Amino acid sequence: MATTSRGRAQDRAKVAGGQDHEVRYEAKKEGVSKETAKKAVKSAGNSRKKVEAEISRH
Repeated sequence: MATTSRGRAQDRAKVAGGQDHEVRYEAKKEGVSKETAKKAVKSAGNSRKKVEAEISRH
């Protein structure tokens, strides 16, 4: 697991819905709008696999 500059562990398997850059990244990766990605995080939780599955359902 990677660490931040403060020494904290980062979990790449999760999407922080409150972090604009993470929502933008996921939206760009999946080819959807930022709003769609944010709604997917809100409905599916913060697991990256579940968010991607939620986006592909629609």
